Amino acid sequence: MRKLTLSLATILATSTFAFAGGDIVPVMEPVIETPMVIEDEVVSDSGVYVGLGYSLLRSTSKYGQDDLANDYSAGMAQIGYKFNEYISVEGRYWYGIAEELDKLNTAVFGKFDSEAAAWGVYAKPMYPVTEELDVYALVGYGASSVNGTKLANGTTMDVEVAGLSWGVGAAYSFTENFSVFADYVDFQDDTEKVNLVDFENAFDSINLGVTYKF
Repeated sequence: MRKLTLSLATILATSTFAFAGGDIVPVMEPVIETPMVIEDEVVSDSGVYVGLGYSLLRSTSKYGQDDLANDYSAGMAQIGYKFNEYISVEGRYWYGIAEELDKLNTAVFGKFDSEAAAWGVYAKPMYPVTEELDVYALVGYGASSVNGTKLANGTTMDVEVAGLSWGVGAAYSFTENFSVFADYVDFQDDTEKVNLVDFENAFDSINLGVTYKF
């Protein structure tokens, strides 16, 4: 009787597993995948830039009672560092040549070949009007010189001006690296004695050029 009872229990247990599908499948927890978030690439607006330009230099002087004016065609080189879209620091150098001085008193001033040079170091605050167009100012220290002014008596007169220099301009970017600019830069007026006569000199420039930012 006991063997019959065990056999019946075994048959019932086997039938139950078979009715349920015959297999015991372990419960697996679902795998939750975390979506990958791709952040937008942030393009830095800072970096070193260099530039080349063409300039018209103007030297306006007064020697005694005579007013003198001379224009120079010049090349300009610049190098700077842009911290962000609002501020840069920049250095510039100009070099120009003129063939003959405009003069009122030919009895005093003779013909000559003259050279002009200038340099300046500037803080450059900027304002982005659009993504491509910036307007800016230049404020710093600069020096200019006009060399080789030959007077009628054979002496040579060199004039140098150093002090505050400022400017205003605009730049247009065609790409992230290349831009063109146009600006005006003025150098401090100065007066010095030449042959015991006051020589007043003013110096400024109009500049067109292209820059490349690394």
